[in-house]
Parts: sequence; structure tokens; C-alpha cells
Amino acid sequence: MNEQYKRRDFLKIVGLGAASLVMDSYGGASGLAAGGPKRPNIILIMADDMGYSDIGCYGGEIHTPNLDGLAAGGVRFTQFYNTARCCPTRAALMTGLYQHQAGVGHMMSDRGYDAYRGDLNNRCVTIAEVLKQAGYSTYMSGKWHVTKHTRPYGPKHNWPCQRGFDRFFGTIHGAGSFYDPCSLTRDNTQIPPGNDDFYYTNAISDNATGFIREHDSDNPFFMYVAFTAPHWPMHALPQDIAKYKGRYAQGWDALRAERHKRMIEMGIVKSKWEITPRDSAVPPWEQAEDKLWFQRRMEVYAAMVDCLDQGVGRIISALRRTGKFENTLIFFLADNCCTSRNRQRCRP
Repeated sequence: MNEQYKRRDFLKIVGLGAASLVMDSYGGASGLAAGGPKRPNIILIMADDMGYSDIGCYGGEIHTPNLDGLAAGGVRFTQFYNTARCCPTRAALMTGLYQHQAGVGHMMSDRGYDAYRGDLNNRCVTIAEVLKQAGYSTYMSGKWHVTKHTRPYGPKHNWPCQRGFDRFFGTIHGAGSFYDPCSLTRDNTQIPPGNDDFYYTNAISDNATGFIREHDSDNPFFMYVAFTAPHWPMHALPQDIAKYKGRYAQGWDALRAERHKRMIEMGIVKSKWEITPRDSAVPPWEQAEDKLWFQRRMEVYAAMVDCLDQGVGRIISALRRTGKFENTLIFFLADNCCTSRNRQRCRP
């Protein structure tokens, strides 16, 4: 649907739908009323540390045709909130509570207060636990990051399969190599990448498509697809990087102006809203040192987002091939904006 909804109206619609899913579960073992409407599959897709204007449907120059296609046939948020950190956003998203209520007020360290334990508490339920009671199959592919217990032989009470997910592939920890991810896990067992061609973004996408293909129940499914792209480290595939060679030669000032202009044309921002001042710690592009280095970093970043979108395309294709696309509700969001941490200062 191309019609624009106010945020409050949209949330009313989604809230009523979610409430009916839960209430239906008390009407029978499967929550499916005879002859009633078929409940939708739900896929929640999240990017990691991605900027608001990076993707095409929000004014970006990065090639994201699959996300753009979903936006063209759906609803775009122009006012949306997150917690500006990886794990608090995930805790709030999974539980529907403020992150402090769920025990993850900051990161994964225990600060001695219940709101800052760095571990999802037992006074909340996850969306997977709730939907499972409503007869949904529940799958997850990607980054978990709501528990401090990441070791293979440590406590697993807050790993995905203990918090409502039937099947899980991904990482318990919050960040790491895209070629050999820290704490890579299938269900409750940590595993090696398995082959020399392993790239985590592709693995997340491929396991998500596998869950769709292998879903053979008449009941609907909920799937949480939590990409780690484009979170540091900046790791991307050569063929994706090559698409953006030279694209960022004009620098960050020109890119900001270009995106701002497109966002006004798209109606995402109002024409009377002037572009924000450049960060005081960042020089004008013409005065910047190491221009080639900064260009290369942005080419790799764009390639990471591009690969994520390719994975979304494969998920959509799997839904279409299995006849599930028209009855699937897809959400796409990011946990927070681009990181302000400059962890890539080291030169080759």
C-alpha cells in the first residue's frame, strides 16, 4: 500500500493485530479458529549500525532494489525510535518493554543493578515465546546479543532456543569477523564456519531461506533475521566492493547534500528542514587527509549493505517459491545509526 499513515494510526493497526494473535491462542491448542482468516507469517529483519539514509528508499545511493521494492508496496516510517545501542534495542524489540525493564539497560556487563545486568531477565517474555503460545513456529537467523553468557559450556538459559525459538543459527556475541564469527551457533551448539567461502551475511540469509523452505506446518511462522552488517569490522566481498569503486570520490560533503536533496524529493524530510551542520570533529572534504583511504572504507561499507539487500532478495524469492509471500508481514529496521566509534584507523 502506498498510502501514508500517521505513526500513531499505524501502531494502532499493528497493535490490534498483535493482540488478536495472542488472544486467539486462548481459544484452542493451535489458536486457529475454524473457518477464520489465515494468520500471517511475520518476518522481522534488522540491520546493524546502519544509517537512516543509506538505503535507496530513504535517499541513499547504495543499490538496495529488494528493500526499495518492499517499501514501494508497503509503509515507510519517517519517525521511529531505537535505543542507540545494539543490545538495549534488541532487548526492547524482543520483549516489548523498555530495555531497563528487561535487564539490558546498557551493554553486556553487570553493573550491579537489576536494570543493568547485561542479561535478559526472567520477568519478561520474548515475542517468540508469546507467538509460540499462539501456535506459531519460531525461527531466528543472525545476531542475538541479549546475554552476557556466550561461552559454549556456560549458562544457556538466555540463548534463543531457551527464549522461545524453535530453531536458531547465528551468533550469541555482538560483533566479530564476517569470515570466522565469534560464538557461531546452531541451536545450542557452537560450530565452526564450515568452509573457506563462508561470509556471515550470506550465511544469515541462506539459513533464513532454509527455514522458510523447510517450514512444513499449517501454522504460521515468526522469523527474526538479525544481520550484523554493516557493523564493524568492515568486511565485504570483492565483487560487491567493485560496484562502488570511485562512487565516493567527491567526499562526504557532496554525499550529504546529494542524499538530503533526494530525501526532500521523496517526502521523507520537509524542504524547510535545512541540512544539519557537519560534525565539528570532521573537516571539510577538501581539507581531509587520506582521501583514498576514506573512499575505500565507504566503498566497503556500501558493499556490506548491498550484500544484505541481496540476502533480503533471496528471502523474498523463497517466500514466493513456497507460496507464502502474499501472507507474510515483513518489517525492516536498524538497531541504531552508524557507529561513532572509529575502530578502523589502522592503515594497511
